Amino acid sequence: MALSERHVTIRSQLRRVLAEGPRTARELSARVGIGEKEVAGHLRHLARSLRQSGERLHVEPTRCLACGFVFKERTRLDKPSRCPECKSERLAASRFVIVGGPRGAGVS
Repeated sequence: MALSERHVTIRSQLRRVLAEGPRTARELSARVGIGEKEVAGHLRHLARSLRQSGERLHVEPTRCLACGFVFKERTRLDKPSRCPECKSERLAASRFVIVGGPRGAGVS
């Protein structure tokens, strides 16, 4: 982390990285310097903050690599442990990105 970034909050760093394009929780944790398990909590708060600026956090859902099941209805931002259809643990991670949107939009 550069010296000028020390005083920048984790969420503002996440916002900057997400504005560049879609990222997984693992990519976000590496870029921002926090644990992968901490990312979901920060993203929940960031999603709330984005609403006020008319932006929203778009989530490309996790999908099973074994059977193709897509976790469309999942609202939690952390990674599921396995597929409910085939029980495989081979899952493509969710990807997150900030998009412009109507005022009041939240996580999609």
